[in-house]
Amino acid sequence: MAKHRHFQGTGTALVTPFTMDGSLDEKALRRLVDFEIKGGVEALIPVGTTGESPTLSHDEQYRVIDVVIEQAKGRAKVFAGTGSNNTADAIEKTKHAQNAGADAALVVAPYYNKPTQEGYVQHYRAIAEAVNIPLIVYNVPGRTGGNIESATTLRMAEEIPNVMAVKEASGNFSQIMEIARNKPKGFSLLSGDDALTLPMMVLGGDGCISVVANEIPKEFSAMVRFCLKGKWEKALDLHNKLLPLMNVNFVEANPIPVKAALAMMGMIEETYRLPLVPLSEQNRDKLRKILQDLKLIKS
Repeated sequence: MAKHRHFQGTGTALVTPFTMDGSLDEKALRRLVDFEIKGGVEALIPVGTTGESPTLSHDEQYRVIDVVIEQAKGRAKVFAGTGSNNTADAIEKTKHAQNAGADAALVVAPYYNKPTQEGYVQHYRAIAEAVNIPLIVYNVPGRTGGNIESATTLRMAEEIPNVMAVKEASGNFSQIMEIARNKPKGFSLLSGDDALTLPMMVLGGDGCISVVANEIPKEFSAMVRFCLKGKWEKALDLHNKLLPLMNVNFVEANPIPVKAALAMMGMIEETYRLPLVPLSEQNRDKLRKILQDLKLIKS
């Protein structure tokens, strides 16, 4: 198997739209896929954290992946979220993604059971050996309770042929710089924090798996492309323009604010599954003002 399949650009961590009765809203999901592709993103990521994966049944997860692949029609890559803290379960989900035609799988670090660094390596190795599609390691200590250290990420990049990338959401720049400096050729370093994308790309990052691209795919993906071309002043202008929206998206747990924003924009119904609840009125006012300033909704 070829080692790594280099990805550069923007991937959108898609929300999962629900109807008012809480069931999957496939029509809204297809509309969102088209909006993202028209906006210029290079990849779509269904069933990640932003997609409320913890409250989707296996059948629903599979259906969301299938719909996104079907609607994308090859116009953008699809990196399906297939992570689990049960390695056998992650293998099963990743096999489904492969069979459905996904281009890669985004696999979050096992959460709650807190593996050792060796445990992380063996988890990803087992998944990689069970499938042929590339894997993106997703390191997000704030949600998983454990950190994949830079040495572990680099070891997997060297030892496991189809580990193609890491989505780094640790916010730890010492760790990020270590990966950027030492990653093998063809291995992608992707930001997992919208607001840190530009500085990560200055250090040698390859792009972002983004939340804010749900709302404003055109300008965020343009910022990433400016970074890839070394047009730093243009990238910084867009970064500064989008920073208030990047920040307000995390004023409450993701994806609460981004779903509220998309509902204000007329893209989806504002429906969540417990334990997530609607955005507070105070933060809703802040969000609305920022959307108006960006001309995403009318004043």
